[in-house]
Amino acid sequence: MRTIYWENCIKMIDQTRLPDELFILEIHDVDELISAIQRLSIRGAPALEAAGGYGVALACREKSFGRLEDFKNYVKERAEKLAKARPTAVNLVVGVERVLKKVIEASSIEEAKNSALEEAERIAEEDIVRNKLMGGFGAKLIEDGDGILTICNTGSLATVEWGTALGVIRSAKLEGKNVRVFACETRPLNQGSRLTTWELLNDGIDVTLITDSMAGIVMRKGFVDKVIVGADRIVRDGVFNKIGTYTLAVLAKEHGIPFFVAAPLTTFDWEKEMKDVVIEERRDDELKYCHMKCMNCRIAPENVKVFNPAFDATPLEYVTALITEKGVIFPPYDRDVPKVLKKL
Repeated sequence: MRTIYWENCIKMIDQTRLPDELFILEIHDVDELISAIQRLSIRGAPALEAAGGYGVALACREKSFGRLEDFKNYVKERAEKLAKARPTAVNLVVGVERVLKKVIEASSIEEAKNSALEEAERIAEEDIVRNKLMGGFGAKLIEDGDGILTICNTGSLATVEWGTALGVIRSAKLEGKNVRVFACETRPLNQGSRLTTWELLNDGIDVTLITDSMAGIVMRKGFVDKVIVGADRIVRDGVFNKIGTYTLAVLAKEHGIPFFVAAPLTTFDWEKEMKDVVIEERRDDELKYCHMKCMNCRIAPENVKVFNPAFDATPLEYVTALITEKGVIFPPYDRDVPKVLKKL
């Protein structure tokens, strides 16, 4: 299942409509794309990388220009706006910058348009390959019969096609290993209950939905052998991922359960530390109402104060290993991550 692709415009699965409806959204300009990203019609670090690349290709086609310099200035301005659509995940910026570089290097408008789309398509295809590689490496860490706890959605919907943490689970399943997945609902927008369970049920993988606050009891009862999560940005001292990930890491350490992070190398921002990264804070109505589709279903007083960060940071000391397309990286990360990144 392809999450995002190009067909004379950007086409993507509108994830806000799942699991009720599988709807393909058509995006015809950069402002539409920014809106889709911000309302989470498309989400997940690798999928945002592809969206960033396709967005620059789209910017190349928004207007007609006679002068190459005017065209490049316009595309650069649109690309800069797109790159700021969500501040925490680094992959969106990676995709934007990679395709924008092709535009800047072009010697004609037509060359720029063609090069931009070719590079965006390359990003999307590379994502499929690297996630399957990552899945293969990660599957070696899973034993037959394992119970695996995860949070948010890290499958096809979070990438172009295969998945990161769920890609590892899919790969283990392909190897003939039977696994049981416990999916945290992932409040407040329920990406776990709406998206992850939908994907796993379609794949025929055993999945049990739990509330986020049930993670401790399923670990204590011995239902969980491993925790596998994705990442939106990995810095020198920590992993940024969906809010609630840090809680799982602390619980896993307390219960002696391995805690793995699966992410492509484009998610690594090794020059930065946790203190350098802005964590996106979202609207208060996401907590005050039951579901964004049901704005009349109020579940909190209208005048209550709300703190709604989309992500949290987990110190690397809680992470058993990092699963990447170049292999599994174990501590010490400060020694081995730079070695792997040099292979890019």
